[in-house]
Amino acid sequence: MNIEIVKSKLHNVQVTDANLNYIGSITIDEDLLDAANMIPNEKVQIVNNNNGERFETYIIKGRRGSGDICLNGAAARKVAVGDQVIIISYASMEFEEAKKYQPIFIFPGEGNLLVK
Repeated sequence: MNIEIVKSKLHNVQVTDANLNYIGSITIDEDLLDAANMIPNEKVQIVNNNNGERFETYIIKGRRGSGDICLNGAAARKVAVGDQVIIISYASMEFEEAKKYQPIFIFPGEGNLLVK
């Protein structure tokens, strides 16, 4: 039996842009992707702490070191620039493997930059 569990999370990042006139997705700074073990085209859930919205989209790689968190396309209607969001990726794995798996939680600092 496989179950879905949290693979990784970017906790309380700030939306830097919302671009309605784009095909779709969320643009995430490549440094944040590396730290959270996330990759382009990966499905993610977005939880907006400011308005309670929860929705899914996929990742596109943003400029490294930029702190970019940009919601694109229809998802841009679910956020405002400055909103605090949580970005969660999930993995499907065997039950016994899932019991041992340790998810990666990243808590970026000001400007969505990694705290050293």
